[in-house]
Amino acid sequence: MHTNSIEKLTASSPSVSNNPLMEQEKQLKRKRQRRPQQRDLCKTFAALATLQDNQLKSNYRKASAAALHMKMPKLTVSSQTKPTNNNQWKPMTASIHAQTTVNPIRRVTDCMSVPANPDKEPIRLNLGDPTLTGCLPPSEATINAIKNAVDSHKFDGYGPAVGTLSARAAIVEKFSTPEAPFTADDVVLASGCSHALEMAIVAIADPGQNILVPRPGFPLYSTLCQPNGIESRQYRLEMDDKGLIDLAHLESLIDSQTRAIIVNNPSNPTGVIPIIADEIYGDLVYAEGARFHPMATLSPHVPIITCDGIGKRYLVPGWRLGWLIIHDRCGGVLSEIKKGIVALSQKIVGPCALIQGALPSILRDTPSEFFDNTKKLLASNASIVYDKLSRVPGLRPLKPQGAMYMMVGFDPSLFGDETKFVRGLISEERH
Repeated sequence: MHTNSIEKLTASSPSVSNNPLMEQEKQLKRKRQRRPQQRDLCKTFAALATLQDNQLKSNYRKASAAALHMKMPKLTVSSQTKPTNNNQWKPMTASIHAQTTVNPIRRVTDCMSVPANPDKEPIRLNLGDPTLTGCLPPSEATINAIKNAVDSHKFDGYGPAVGTLSARAAIVEKFSTPEAPFTADDVVLASGCSHALEMAIVAIADPGQNILVPRPGFPLYSTLCQPNGIESRQYRLEMDDKGLIDLAHLESLIDSQTRAIIVNNPSNPTGVIPIIADEIYGDLVYAEGARFHPMATLSPHVPIITCDGIGKRYLVPGWRLGWLIIHDRCGGVLSEIKKGIVALSQKIVGPCALIQGALPSILRDTPSEFFDNTKKLLASNASIVYDKLSRVPGLRPLKPQGAMYMMVGFDPSLFGDETKFVRGLISEERH
C-alpha cells in the first residue's frame, strides 16, 4: 500500500479521530490557552506543596483563610457623610521603635513650659545652626551653584540612592589625600550628616551589641542607637583645657559586643575597633597652633567610616546634604558593612538631587577666604563667651579650639541638675 493511501486511511479512520486520549489532550490544550491565570495558580500551589517546613505551610493556610474571611468596610460616597462612630476604634499604640526614640535636648527644649520674656528674643543655644543670627551667610559661590542647578533643570528628577556620580566624584577630588585615598565607590551620600551617622550605626551594629560614644557629646548618637536595640556606652572626656579622651576608661568599656567607637574629630583613640568619625566640623579649627587632621589620615591600620556634610563648613545646614566615606584599608574588613550602607541608602531613594547638582561647584569654587573669615568670627565669639562665663561662680567653661559650641561645666550644688539650670536661665531673662 502507498504512503499516501496510509495517510488518507489514518486521517479518516474513526478509531483514530475518536481516540478519547487525543480528545482529552486537545481539550486540556484549549483550556490552557483560555485560562493562563489558572495555569499560573496551579504552578504556585504546586511549588507551595513542595515546601518542607510544616510551620510555614500552616502559617500560609492561616493567612489565606484570614484573608478570605476578612470583612472589608463598606465604602460610600455621599454629599453628607455620617460622622464615624469613634467607639468602633480602639486607640493605637505607637511602635516600640517610635516609643524608644528620644532626643534628650529636644525633649527638654521642645517641652519647656517656662514662658520667655516677650521683650527679648531668645537665643537658641541648643542647635548648632550657624544661620540663626544672620552673621554667617553662605558664600556667593554656594548661592550661585544652587541657582545654576535650579536653572539647568538637570536635577529635577530622582537620582541613584547612593548619590550621583558627579557629586561623589567631587567629594573624592576635595577630600581624598595620599594618606587616606578613596574612590567614588567608597562614598554614599545622605540627607545630612545625621542621616549618615544613622546609616553607619545601623549598618555596623545589631540589637544587643554596643557602640562607644563620647560623654559629654552629641546626644543624637544615643538617640540613633536606642530604638535599634544598640547600647550606647559613654566614654569620658577629660573636663580640662584640652578635653581629651580618657583612654583608660574607654578601653574598660570594650567587650566582645563592641562594634565601633564614635569620635568627634579632633581626637585620637587607638585600637582594633572600627571608628565612626563625625567630622561635620572638619577644618573649623581656629586655636593658635591647632590644625585639623582627618581621622582617616592618622592610621592606615584602623578601618574608619567618616561622616561629613556641607552643613557647618559651608553654612547651609538646612540643605541637608551629607555623606559617608568608607576607608577600608584592612583587607576588606568593611566590605559587608559597605553593602549594608548601600542597602540602607535605598530606604529614602537618595538625598536631594538639586543640592547634589550644586555640590561640585560648591566644593570647587568656594574660596579659602570664606573659611578664613568664618573661623576668625568664631574665634572672636568664642573668646568673648569664654571670658564672660569664666567670671560666673559655679561655671567652668572649656575654651574651644574649633567648631561653634562650647562645653561648660556647672556646679550642681549651686544650680541643681541641667533641667533646673536651663529653666533658671529662662526665668531670669524674663525679668
